Amino acid sequence: MPQEALLDARGLKCPLPVLKMEKRLAQLPAGALLAVLATDPIAKIDIPLYCTQHGHSCTTSADGDVLRFEIQKA
Repeated sequence: MPQEALLDARGLKCPLPVLKMEKRLAQLPAGALLAVLATDPIAKIDIPLYCTQHGHSCTTSADGDVLRFEIQKA
C-alpha cells in the first residue's frame, strides 16, 4: 500500500485548495495517495470535479467543518 501524502488546505479559499492539490499531485507518481484537508465549502465541488476530469479517484468525508478528500492519482 503506497504511503499517503497530506495537503493541509484548511483556511484557504477557492481556487487555492485545487491549485495546491494540482501542484502536489504533479509531484507524486501514478497510484500515489493524497489526502487533502479543506474548509472551503466550494472544495466539495471543485476537488471531485478536478479529479473526475483528470481520471483520479476521489472519496470525500467530513468532520465538522473540515472536508477530507482521499485521492488516488491516475
